[in-house]
Amino acid sequence: MPDENKDAQDQINLEEKNRRLKALNQAAMAIVGELALDKVLKQIVESARELVGAQYAALGVSGANGTMETFIHSGMSSDEVTRLPHLPQGLGLLGAIIREKRPIRIPHIAEDPRSVGFPPDHPHMDNFLGMPIIAGNQVLGNLYLADKRSAPEFTADDQETIEMLAVHAAIAIQNARLYEQVGRLAIVEERSRIGMDLHDGIIQSIYAVGLTLESAKLILLGQPQKADGLLDRAIAGLNDTIRDIRNFILDLRPQRFRGNVDLGIARLVREFQANAMVPVQLDVQSEVVDTLPTSVARAVFLTTQEALANIARHARATQVTVVTRRVNKTIKLRVEDDGRGFDWVMQDQTIGHGLSNMRMRAEELNGVCSIESSPGKGTKIELILPCSQ
Repeated sequence: MPDENKDAQDQINLEEKNRRLKALNQAAMAIVGELALDKVLKQIVESARELVGAQYAALGVSGANGTMETFIHSGMSSDEVTRLPHLPQGLGLLGAIIREKRPIRIPHIAEDPRSVGFPPDHPHMDNFLGMPIIAGNQVLGNLYLADKRSAPEFTADDQETIEMLAVHAAIAIQNARLYEQVGRLAIVEERSRIGMDLHDGIIQSIYAVGLTLESAKLILLGQPQKADGLLDRAIAGLNDTIRDIRNFILDLRPQRFRGNVDLGIARLVREFQANAMVPVQLDVQSEVVDTLPTSVARAVFLTTQEALANIARHARATQVTVVTRRVNKTIKLRVEDDGRGFDWVMQDQTIGHGLSNMRMRAEELNGVCSIESSPGKGTKIELILPCSQ
């Protein structure tokens, strides 16, 4: 009988460990799949609390001076948080985790000499499990839990589980920080490009209008008819500049893809029409795009975004068409305008980033992006991507 009881208990323990590993794997996949740092931290805290059955969980990210620059918590009500005089500042046990770079698991917080107590109105916490989040030799922060719900203290298995989660957390935090750094670099590059475009385009246009007005002023009394013509040219030039500025606004306010192609393209078209003042014939049926794989849906959205931005800035179009169709096991996007077009042979030698991005994005997904244009005959962009649904 004792052997049977032991076997039964071993089976229960094995099932529990398998459950935790499965939950940990799911949590890790969700964490690594998120790039926004605040969402990454929240996901980590919620996953840790659920995995070991804790009443409270929190994560602190250390700043350059060693104090906590970010603190995410779970388990306290909004009223409890409001009553706190301040959030934890990385002292006591939390500071010890950072300094010692090792886990701390204790049955009673108040009995540990490293504890400095709680601020007024802080919920009472008893047992504690804290884990440093380490990448290489750098401590990024700490992840800690308090008050295990189903037992008087956290177990060695709990510690092992949180230790594995902390490894994933370190990778996720680094990924999120790298993503933010890349975004900042992209902003710097974009500012440089905008400055060049403004200098070479809009500023030069305004300067030319100024010269025209000066000429009109000089001949206004002696040659009123010629001056009148110059004023007309200046007015037309200003109208063109206003249009260019509106198109810059369109290009600088890209919509972020949120997973719904139908709604996303509709937002792009509304923004385009408001700024470029060009009507768009839109035929994007929700039943066509709703079941697309995420990568394909994102490519369709971004290609539409770049195509509309190019039309706004260069085409001088009076009509635009955006259409999606299912053709066998592929999705086909067509964006067409009746604008001034361009010489594709010449343009291909100095192809812009937008058109180049369309082609590379299609190739990455084993698709094709074709661009047809000629002077005075508009431009047609077709994107064809495989989709299994």
